[in-house]
Amino acid sequence: MSFDPQGGRAFGLLKAQQEEALDSINQEFLVDPKYSDVEDLDSKLEAFKKKYVEFDRNDHGDIDMMGLKRMLEKLGVAKTHLELKKMMSEVTGGATETISYKDFIRMMLGKRNSILKLILMYEGMAKDDGEKPSGPPPKKKINELP
Repeated sequence: MSFDPQGGRAFGLLKAQQEEALDSINQEFLVDPKYSDVEDLDSKLEAFKKKYVEFDRNDHGDIDMMGLKRMLEKLGVAKTHLELKKMMSEVTGGATETISYKDFIRMMLGKRNSILKLILMYEGMAKDDGEKPSGPPPKKKINELP
């Protein structure tokens, strides 16, 4: 099936197939004895799936270099091409140029802290600054100044 950027029924089917594939991978992790000691594994896997789908921009089931670049820019952590390549090889073990869902889950559940894992884990903390004011600052009187 080819990718239809216009959306519609074909796009909905593609998304449903991807969702099904990711759910089956989640099931593999749920029954894997290696991850049986992970607290609240089911909800963590669901959260990781949402995050992964959000950054799989080309809808091929892998996060490529540009997807990783966009993800980090969105999180406010722009990186150079060399830094991106290093992160990519850190997650995949240098095997591929894209991050598969299994690699992503292994990274997030693994004991080793990769740079990408740390960035994703602390993304929420960095973004809790609240809403920034827009426009010119309000006028103040002399006696209101510090």
